[in-house]
Amino acid sequence: MTMPHDAPTAAELVEAVREWLERDVMPGAKPVNGFHARVASNVLAIVEREIELGPAQAERHRRRLDVLGMSDDAELAAAIRAGDLDGRLAEVRSLVWDSVRDKLLVANPRYLDRDED
Repeated sequence: MTMPHDAPTAAELVEAVREWLERDVMPGAKPVNGFHARVASNVLAIVEREIELGPAQAERHRRRLDVLGMSDDAELAAAIRAGDLDGRLAEVRSLVWDSVRDKLLVANPRYLDRDED
């Protein structure tokens, strides 16, 4: 928990709402409400993963950009479009894949499971 906030943390609040939706709302909901509850539950799961993984992912992303000598994603995209990194294509692909993997770990880690089959 970070100061100045007291318990529960943002992560704990999000988890509690997600669990309530899954345990108490979704099982007895009408189909349309059940669908909306599942969507809300999925959104909260994404928020939970971003809270947990986001800070370390941001640091790794910053290091990846530094390796390529880029200040941000817009500069990287411009350099790729301009062909400025064509001589480092394997390195760029690897670093971009690492960024995509981090995004999928938050958005929907199940997509990564498909790649491992």
